[in-house]
Amino acid sequence: MGFQIGLKDIIDILLVALLLYQAYRLLKQSGAVNVFWGILIFIVLWFLVSYVFALELTGALFNRFISVGALALIVIFQDEIRQLFSRLGSQVNVDKLQRQWHKNKEQSVDKDVMQIVLACKNMAKTKTGALIVITRTQSLNEYAQSGEALDAIISARLIENIFFKNTPLHDGALFVTNGKLRSAACILPVSKNQNIPQHYGLRHRAALGLSEKSDAIVIVVSEERGDISVAIGEEIKTVQIADLQKLLIEESMS
Repeated sequence: MGFQIGLKDIIDILLVALLLYQAYRLLKQSGAVNVFWGILIFIVLWFLVSYVFALELTGALFNRFISVGALALIVIFQDEIRQLFSRLGSQVNVDKLQRQWHKNKEQSVDKDVMQIVLACKNMAKTKTGALIVITRTQSLNEYAQSGEALDAIISARLIENIFFKNTPLHDGALFVTNGKLRSAACILPVSKNQNIPQHYGLRHRAALGLSEKSDAIVIVVSEERGDISVAIGEEIKTVQIADLQKLLIEESMS
C-alpha cells in the first residue's frame, strides 16, 4: 500500500506548522524559548512511540504525561495564552469599523493628536521624561486603575504639568482613553524581551511590555536624550515629531 499525501494532509501540516511558529514567537518573547524546544522534542517522542512504533505500555505512559502536562502548560503560560486570544479578538472588533466612517470622530482624533504631539515636542526639548498610553479597541482597566483617576480633556499644558519633574503624578504612565486623560501614575508591565537596545530605559521597557499585551499605542519621551519613541505590538522605535503626528492619526483611525 503506497503512501499518499492529499490536499487535506498538506493543509493539516501547514496549520500545525503555523501553530508551532506562533507558540515559538510567544515563548521567545517571554524568554522561555528553551521550554518550546523541550515541548517539541517531547511531542516528537510521543508521536514516534504511540503511532510509529506502536509501543502500548510506553505510549500509555506518554499519553498520561500529555493529559497532565497540557493543564500544567495552561497554568504556567496563562499570560502568553491570554495575550494570543486578546490579539485575535481585537482583529474582529466592530468598534474599529464604526470609527472609520464617523467624520466627527476623525476631527476629534485630529485635535487630540495635535495636543499630544505638542506636549511631546515641548517635553522632548526640555528632556522631560514621559510615558503616554493611547488605548484603542482593548480594555486596559487593570492597568489604568493602578494610578490616579483624572477624567480630563486632552490638553498639551496639562500633559506637560503631569510629567513635570517632582510632581506627584510624573512617575508612571498617563492613559488616554476615548478622548480623555483618564488616569496618571499608572503601573505598566515590563517587557522580558532580551533584544531591547541597551540605551532604552525602564520607561521604554514598560511601553513595550504593554504594547506586547495589547493593541495600545505607547509613547515614550526620554529624559536622558530628549528623543521620542513609539511602541506598537512587539516593536519600539524612535520617531521625529512629524512622523509621530502622522503615525498617531493613521493608527488611531485604523
